[in-house]
Amino acid sequence: MSEKPKLGRIIEGAEQLSLGISIVVAVLLGVGIGLMLKNFFNTPWLLWVGVFWGVAAAILNVYKAYKKQVKSLDELKDDVRYKKYQNSTEDDND
Repeated sequence: MSEKPKLGRIIEGAEQLSLGISIVVAVLLGVGIGLMLKNFFNTPWLLWVGVFWGVAAAILNVYKAYKKQVKSLDELKDDVRYKKYQNSTEDDND
């Protein structure tokens, strides 16, 4: 197994930190779109449509990050280095 270059580790770390930023940006964009729609159409409830879109986008970002993390952990599941940490199917109480 080849080791990742230093820059690759930095990019991975930045990607993990960007999840929190993407949540805030998604909600702010949704609120901004909602305000724009509210002012353009002069309908107050369109603000809440934008808020809903922003929160939905933030939840989608979290779900995508979760799925990516599960995929990376599934790759490690069969790694020899981590076999001793897996639950054994034998009953140890006998």
